[in-house]
Amino acid sequence: MSLARPSLSDKMLMSLDFPTVFSDRGVPMKQFVALARVSSREQEREGFSLDIQEDALRRYAESREGKIVRLFKIAETASKADERKTFREVIAFCKKHCMELDGLLVYKVDRAARNLFDFVEIERLESEYDVPFICVSQPTENNPAGRMMRRTLANMASFYTEQQSVDVREGLARRVREGWFVGLAPYGYRNVRKDGRGVVEIDPVQADNVRRIFHLYAFENLTLDGVTEKVKVEGRIWRSSVPKFPRSSVHNILRDRAYIGEIEYRGEWYPRKAGATH
Repeated sequence: MSLARPSLSDKMLMSLDFPTVFSDRGVPMKQFVALARVSSREQEREGFSLDIQEDALRRYAESREGKIVRLFKIAETASKADERKTFREVIAFCKKHCMELDGLLVYKVDRAARNLFDFVEIERLESEYDVPFICVSQPTENNPAGRMMRRTLANMASFYTEQQSVDVREGLARRVREGWFVGLAPYGYRNVRKDGRGVVEIDPVQADNVRRIFHLYAFENLTLDGVTEKVKVEGRIWRSSVPKFPRSSVHNILRDRAYIGEIEYRGEWYPRKAGATH
């Protein structure tokens, strides 16, 4: 449901946190909020790094005799929750300071919104709060033709994001069917990077713990509590951060089919390729 357009009296009640700053020519400087986003290392390599975006956004503001009063950044390492939180902060900031802002700056349309729901939120800032949406490397007019162009770009960005998710899922499923580990390795293995690739290798210390746990349970007829106590008495360490073996973790090891040569993916089990640790 569309939000009601703020009346002049409503806007006057909003906080005015930014004092007017004048340029060297004595002209009041425009005030912008900006959003820079990088969602993958590939984009950093292709020239969309946060620094490059920030520089372009600041140059745009300066060329319009303006300044960026608040810059929001979404890094490649941000979780989806953090990314969502930052986006909501951008929207809230623009609504709160709509009387003071001369625009929301982004480098490209796909830097602002990765799905159509978010793009609609940004369009509402323009239509309902008078905060122009400005893509510095993809300039469009604020008219029907310009808005159509931006929506086309937003549709393309949304398609790319959805298709990328499909490709990733299919790639992971294919690797699992071929017998390779994907995702976080089970206890006894470790995720490492070699030659720029993520691989899984055996962790010698943890693997010895796993073998000992199975030996105690299968050949010494110890109960789950007995196994947990025995590895503690033997001075074995679960992890450096958590030295004591958790009973639940011992139980999970004994039930984990990864130790009989299978790989779990999305609730299904697949045979692991002999010797596969990649």
